[in-house]
Amino acid sequence: MKLSGAKIVIESLIKEGVDIIFGYPGGTVLPIFDVLYDSPIKFILPRHEQGAVHAADGYARATGKVGVCIATSGPGATNLVTGIATAYMDSIPMVAITGQVSRSLIGNDAFQEADVTGITRPISKHNYLVKEVDELAGTIKDAFHIARTGRPGPVVIDIPKDVTVLEADYEYPKEANIRSYNPTYISHPGQIKKAAKAIKESKRPVIYAGGGVIISNASDELTEFAEKTNIPVTTTLLGLGAFPETHHLSLMMLGMHGTAYANHAIMESDLIIAVGSRFDDRVTGKLDEFAPHAKIIHIDIDPSSVSKNVHVDIPIVGDAKHALRSLNNIVKAPDTKEWLEQIAKWKKNSPLRYNRDTDSIKPQYVVEQIYEATKGNAIIVTEVGQNQMWAAQFYKYTKPRTFLSSGGLGTMGYGFPSAIGAQLGLPDKVVFDIAGDGSIQMNIQELATAVVNKLPVNIAILNNGYLGMVRQWQELFYEKRYSHTCLKGGCPDFVKLAEAYGAVGIRVDKKEDVRAAIDKAIATDNVVVLDFVVDEEENVFPMVPAGKAINKMIDGMA
Repeated sequence: MKLSGAKIVIESLIKEGVDIIFGYPGGTVLPIFDVLYDSPIKFILPRHEQGAVHAADGYARATGKVGVCIATSGPGATNLVTGIATAYMDSIPMVAITGQVSRSLIGNDAFQEADVTGITRPISKHNYLVKEVDELAGTIKDAFHIARTGRPGPVVIDIPKDVTVLEADYEYPKEANIRSYNPTYISHPGQIKKAAKAIKESKRPVIYAGGGVIISNASDELTEFAEKTNIPVTTTLLGLGAFPETHHLSLMMLGMHGTAYANHAIMESDLIIAVGSRFDDRVTGKLDEFAPHAKIIHIDIDPSSVSKNVHVDIPIVGDAKHALRSLNNIVKAPDTKEWLEQIAKWKKNSPLRYNRDTDSIKPQYVVEQIYEATKGNAIIVTEVGQNQMWAAQFYKYTKPRTFLSSGGLGTMGYGFPSAIGAQLGLPDKVVFDIAGDGSIQMNIQELATAVVNKLPVNIAILNNGYLGMVRQWQELFYEKRYSHTCLKGGCPDFVKLAEAYGAVGIRVDKKEDVRAAIDKAIATDNVVVLDFVVDEEENVFPMVPAGKAINKMIDGMA
């Protein structure tokens, strides 16, 4: 059967089970869009290509499927770059299809030409420039295989316009054929035995779980492991939800803005069992003072992540789900009674806290009320900054894929389009984007996308009139010299802006109105923008200053 390149693209996506594509049309991808016109695939048109790529990312994180986005050549493709880098840093499965000028024009500085493969090579798991139409089907098959297997990530497929017009015989491959790509899923049994022995002999063990646990769908295995060994669990930002934070063994999040008791536990531990995490600098703090008494077991599917940042005593390369299952079959519980008693004292003496004795709206209170209103049964998406950290600290996550945030790249403007993708992927879920008044404006045009597609995303803006996290650093380390971080007088009326797009806007400036506004938003079958006027100079604590060990925290309550 002969098909045009454009038809091959769409038929191949259908074969891969793609049900939603996010994208923006343009000259070089017009043949593909013409085929999309009659396609069963749902197409979502954002108002900016960055909205498309973040929405594909949010869809992938919420559902576990591969997110797909498409953009035209030149500026269309380069507008995807930030979102591709975001997905790459956080190991999110995605296929980004970009148009390219015709093959005869490549390298001639043609209209809307950009070297997409060159630009995206450092920020994608793999990328392709498809030069022959008969290579399209195989390339798409390989791209999806690479995107979703091993340590997942974004794959870019750059397709010249003339390739989409030419015809070729079409038969979609049954399986990918990449000889040089063979991720290790099955952990070495000898290393599993070494880990089990070290665990049995430990006195002060801590499980340190990252986003890899969620990616491998290993949350049940992690919970079984923790309960079987009676070992406390702390998670990274992207690991939130991998272990229920209502569990008595939960230490919640660790690191720069983690709980004091998680950080103390790590620093006093004699054994760290790291699962699907990469010892990011926001977790370790000062590297040469990190966990000075601990041996380290590191389970990760990516061998390049093992011993990359810290020395690992027992490396276990493989899928987190398989490794934890193998450990659960043989591990014996250590004696952690005294250790858990010490942790209970830290929890009692240094809980997460803020000044509740005030009539003003504290941002932490808003997050707590969102938790109470949803009973923890919602998808929480964040922008980046103080809003992100308060959402991580004061909402209790009990299930995987319920916290979506840009961790590695820290991308402002990520949250709202990601929430759109999550809502499309899981339409029956309540979705909240917890945002700052600075970051929400980076992709606020996607209000149109949410309204047109009738997506009841709730946006909770913690409006303090500043670029909050940068202002916090300026307060603490730059003598309150608030250089270009004040947004007061320059922000729109978010209620009027919401209404202009056809959404619902609610301003809340009294503490007693917070919960009622949240309940109203949840009950409203439309996009709702909640503008919470919060304390201007409220800070995120605990906080580990840059370059300090993670037990050297600023408490902020003195």
